[in-house]
Parts: sequence; structure tokens; C-alpha cells
Amino acid sequence: MTFDGQIALVTGASSGMGAATARMLADRGARVFTAQRRDAGFEDISVDMADRDGLAGVIDHIAQTAGGLDILVNNAGLMMEGTVEESPLADWDAQIAVNLTAPFVLTKHAMPLLKQGGGAIVNVGSIEGLGNNPRHPAYGASKAGLHGLTRAVAVDHGPDGVRCNAVAPGWIDTPLNVDFVASLGDPDAFRAQIGGIHPVRRTGKPEEVAELICWLASDAASFVTGQVWTIDGGRMAQLSLP
Repeated sequence: MTFDGQIALVTGASSGMGAATARMLADRGARVFTAQRRDAGFEDISVDMADRDGLAGVIDHIAQTAGGLDILVNNAGLMMEGTVEESPLADWDAQIAVNLTAPFVLTKHAMPLLKQGGGAIVNVGSIEGLGNNPRHPAYGASKAGLHGLTRAVAVDHGPDGVRCNAVAPGWIDTPLNVDFVASLGDPDAFRAQIGGIHPVRRTGKPEEVAELICWLASDAASFVTGQVWTIDGGRMAQLSLP
């Protein structure tokens, strides 16, 4: 998979899966722009992912600077905990804005550029768009919505030569998850426990998700569109013991 001469935008690329994806695309020849609040070490565009006008400005900047766009990776995400009863509406609004509305806005404004050369969109969903962990109503709803948006874009814009797929990662060792485990009283015991719910007996690496994203964005996946690709070490396939 090479991306020589292609232009990519990855959101939320300052750490974790976004950073791994941006590095992998760049290493394989792409010119990589990123969009988030913090610098990611590429051609960074500072933006609040809840700012719709700012997101439109990201695409305008890329159009003016690079003249096109071949790959859009909607990776930026936000998770807040609390049941429906506990969660303030502001938490719901924030997660829907970043996890679902931002990909819609970026896709909308990027579509004319993507149609020029038959581009690819990869949305980073979650296994929580397929099933839910406790106390994640807004996160789960936003990721399920993103999976639905993926299919809709694939159907509407396949005739334009634009493919759209999503990945649904499970437990991935992002800096946030690594720090969470380290903060526990017995990190080793927790790692063994969380590994035990995966048939492969371990959690995932950001680079493993990045490999799947790059494949979906590449010409190697030219007949693949409208799909949600679960990457979870078999977790969703394994029924819990009674």
C-alpha cells in the first residue's frame, strides 16, 4: 500500500490511533494534514472539532494549500460517562458534536475534492456502535450513528467514485487507556482480566488499527465500501461465560 502523491486529512492525530494512522500514511508517501487542537507534527490545522465553521475552514485551507484531497480519516472522538439519567444535556451535545456532526460536516465540505479523483473516507467508529459498555449512552449512540452515516455516504457517493468505510475498534492501548490502567491499584491483574475477554488474549495496538485504516483508504480496497470493519481481537465474537 503506497500513497505517493495523495493528500490525506486525519482528525485527532495528536495521539493514539490518529497519530499512528497519520504516521503510516506519511511513511507510505501521502502528504498528511491533521486537524485537532494540539500539534501532531504534520501539516497541522488547529480547530475545535465542535466548531462547524472551523471545520469548513479546515477543508478550505487544504483546497487552497494542496489543491485537492484524496483521503479523509474521521478519527477525533470524545467520551463522557454517565447514564441517561445522570448525564447533563451538555455532555450529550458535546459527544454528538465531535463524534457524529464533525464527520458529517467534514465529509460534506470535502466531497467536491474527493470526487475529483475518486477519494476514500474512513470513519473511526467503535464496537460501542454495535454493543454498549455501561454508562456510555451518548458515546454509543454517536458511534452507531457514525456507522449509519458511513453506509449512507457509500450509497450516495459510490457513483461519484468515492468509497466510505468505517472501522470499529475494541480495547486499544491508546495513551488514555494505558494511563487508566496504570492508575489502578493492580494494573497487572487488570491487564490479565481485560486480555481474558479477547480470544487473542491481549488488547490491541494503535498501529494495528492504522494498518486497517490504510488498507481501506488504499487502492487495494477499491471494491470495498459501505462496511463497518470490527477490529477487536475477537471480543464481540466471544460470548461471556455464565
